[in-house]
Amino acid sequence: MQPRNMSMSGVVDLAAVKAAQEAKAKAEQARAEAVRTGGGPGAVSPADLVIDVDEAGFERDVLQRSTEVPVVIDFWAEWCEPCKQLSPVLERLAVEYGGRFLLAKVDVDANQMLMQQFGIQGIPAVFAVVAGQALPLFQGAASESQIRQTLDQLVQVAEQRFGLTGLTVDPDAEPGGAQPAAEAVPAGPYDALLEAAVRALDSGDLAGAVQAYKNVLSDDPGNPEAKLGLAQAGLLQRVQGLDPQQVRRDAADKPADAQAQITAADLDLVGGHVEDAFGRLIDTIRRTVGDDRDAVRVRLLELFEVVGTDDPRVATSRRALARALF
Repeated sequence: MQPRNMSMSGVVDLAAVKAAQEAKAKAEQARAEAVRTGGGPGAVSPADLVIDVDEAGFERDVLQRSTEVPVVIDFWAEWCEPCKQLSPVLERLAVEYGGRFLLAKVDVDANQMLMQQFGIQGIPAVFAVVAGQALPLFQGAASESQIRQTLDQLVQVAEQRFGLTGLTVDPDAEPGGAQPAAEAVPAGPYDALLEAAVRALDSGDLAGAVQAYKNVLSDDPGNPEAKLGLAQAGLLQRVQGLDPQQVRRDAADKPADAQAQITAADLDLVGGHVEDAFGRLIDTIRRTVGDDRDAVRVRLLELFEVVGTDDPRVATSRRALARALF
């Protein structure tokens, strides 16, 4: 398994957008199949929230479980003094968070291959796997408040972007066992259309993905998954085939040209330069009037949707936008 990085603050690059959509679809398929075969997650005991994982069981205990619940991986070793400070905190928080994440402990001395696959240079190192995607959380010592903040972001992303609500914890459940799985939740009215959008993205049919998301929104204008998907697919469609160097030259030569700055901001965002994209458009709003100004404002709001309205950079930029407009 080769880990892939994923921003918890907003999927904004080409590979991450596609990977997030694919991972969510796979997670949903895995959960549906588990329920169908009677293998879906039942209630677990608090003791089951912290597990030891080795290379042989990594796919089963981490990758497969990550379709049910975010899995936090604690890479540690017996000789590592900082690990002895960090690991008990993570174990306590795993129980305190009540099944919103699963803690997997990996002894790096006994699992060198996993350490190499994750590109770990030193320990303690903490990663997470969400719907089969790996993302780094932090390395080295961290305060409990910092750890809590990171875990809060993780469980929020897992729920909002991948529909992972965690495990049901029953203090009376036997460790290592699980109660019967809950009945399958009926598919939502737009699941087929949303799956069609993911398949279109997977095949590179951006126009088809855009149309599929629009079909959902035509009946359910507030559907959050379709709104996010449409914003992301639309962004990818706009930048497809652009010459980045020419776009940058046009933006530099024409600072007051609304369309030149809008196109450059799209490229900024696709490249992961969120603050640059937002700042460019806000500066352009200050320099333009009338229809041009309104076009820039509308594009900025669309990019807010791509990054996610809960992202702190969006909140900061909304305030800057208000100052620029008024």
